[in-house]
Amino acid sequence: MRVFVAGAAGAVGQQLLPQLIAQGHQVTASTRNPAKAARLRELGAEPVVVDGLDAVAVGEAVARAEPEAVVHQMTSLAGGSDLRHFDRTFAVTNQLRTQGTDHLLAAAAAAGARRFIAQSYTGWPNIRQGGPVKTEDDPLDPDPPVAQRESLAAIEYVERVVPAAAPVQGIVLRYGSFYGPGASDEFVGLVRKRRLPIIGDGAGIWSFLHIRDAAAATVAALEHGRPGIYNVVDDEPARVAEWLPFLARVLGVKPPRRVPVWLGRLAAGEVAVSAMTRIRGSSNARAKQELGWQPAWPSWRQGFAHGLSATEPARGAA
Repeated sequence: MRVFVAGAAGAVGQQLLPQLIAQGHQVTASTRNPAKAARLRELGAEPVVVDGLDAVAVGEAVARAEPEAVVHQMTSLAGGSDLRHFDRTFAVTNQLRTQGTDHLLAAAAAAGARRFIAQSYTGWPNIRQGGPVKTEDDPLDPDPPVAQRESLAAIEYVERVVPAAAPVQGIVLRYGSFYGPGASDEFVGLVRKRRLPIIGDGAGIWSFLHIRDAAAATVAALEHGRPGIYNVVDDEPARVAEWLPFLARVLGVKPPRRVPVWLGRLAAGEVAVSAMTRIRGSSNARAKQELGWQPAWPSWRQGFAHGLSATEPARGAA
């Protein structure tokens, strides 16, 4: 089919385009940065330079592409993350998840697209009470750390408007915490430098996702599944106290430091404390059943050991 991928120069987009091309799809790929257009062409797509917050430009670009499906991967995460000022770091991404989503949905409907896939996130947005692993039927956190409230509101907006869109069939993919080529360099760098400590008991539960599995799930969502929300994560949610020392061993560096909660809060803020001690993992059962998707890297154990670099094999091995 004809597919318009918005935000195609990001980590997911650069894995997604080759998979779409390999499946025989005709892809138009957008980026805000003219310098990245050549790379999109190398990956097999027809590039277009457009600002996702410019409603007119988005409408014109989508209209020219005449897509049967639109994929929303627009984010703005350059410059690294600052957990203490989380919403500030994600300010433009939050606009892209609200205004940008509106622009793309309107353009998709006007162009006659029948399917719309949007990126969301699972992990810290989950409610932090109750069991350790949440499904799509569980509520999101009613009381997130103050520094994450705007970002959670933007996620809630995507998850509210996309599945309800008509006549377009809207699917939201809640990706887990990314790792793999182009997706975890900053994260791995912090572990190498021992700048990512275990705070408190390290009981926060993370659900990971290899970047290529994120792309594969997006391709699956184009062809399968009903409108709705799907957690796209690996099979093994894990406590920080378990996965972080494992990653350090894989990297051949000293184990992470341990710091008390009060010191973690003083040094990095409440968002970091919550991520290390309170967040909940996510179940991928619905995505596997309804999208017909299976992660090539079913566990972060395999993925961290064999899937961090660009030279990894296509599938993980224990």
